[in-house]
Amino acid sequence: MTPFGLDAYLARIGWRGERSPTLATLASLLRAHMVAIPFENLDVLLGRPVRLDPGSLFAKLVTARRGGYCFEHTTLFHAVLDEFGYRTQTHAARVVMLTPRSESPRTHMFLTVHIGGDVVLVDPGFGGQAPLVPLPLVAGQDVRDGADCHRLVRDGEEWVLQAEIDRRLVPLWMSTLEPQYPIDFVLANHYVSTFPESPFVNRLMLRAITPEGRTSVMNRDVTERRGTEVRKYQLPDRAALRALLERDFGIELPDVEAIRVPSVPDWS
Repeated sequence: MTPFGLDAYLARIGWRGERSPTLATLASLLRAHMVAIPFENLDVLLGRPVRLDPGSLFAKLVTARRGGYCFEHTTLFHAVLDEFGYRTQTHAARVVMLTPRSESPRTHMFLTVHIGGDVVLVDPGFGGQAPLVPLPLVAGQDVRDGADCHRLVRDGEEWVLQAEIDRRLVPLWMSTLEPQYPIDFVLANHYVSTFPESPFVNRLMLRAITPEGRTSVMNRDVTERRGTEVRKYQLPDRAALRALLERDFGIELPDVEAIRVPSVPDWS
């Protein structure tokens, strides 16, 4: 990422602050990134390749003002943190929110960051239940942020990220925290974006942070959280999807009116 590229990224997320590798700066950058850049898998469903090289990521998430999923978010955020001088490490996890551990490949990407003698975890690309704040790598400590609550616990040799959903702690992902390298995520990204049984190939998945809360989409089902209030409804057609993308996600993408979502038969 060139200095010009960094400036353009910071303008994209609306961030202005001291460019020093502190915990306060990390927390501010993470929240700004997640508020400005939504989670989405539209390109997969539109039959477009998802590329993880810096140029492609910058063109899509910054210049085109699109969103992406974990590999895109975390690779871009990792590059930003390196520019700021943070000590970072990339990791892979098994998503177990809806799938048993034995059936979930390591297809999620997140980061740990060393600041002084402490280690914190940041996860800009998980989606609807992702923490908007860095989490200390400490087992059993609740981290509250508004209505959100997250906790890291140990399960044998693995760390588990939990989130409080409907007043109960739900496991989101599991990881050994062993280091991973770019080629590992190239392989995982190929699986996620092309394997016929991949959820990203079969489902529409979106998340946006709005001024009032969050908007999440799974296929036609929309959940809008505004403080403690939750509203759920279904998208009647692709035109409604396009309008929602423009309103809550800041994405203008006329092509979604022809999008094919295999798990939504009446849209296929």
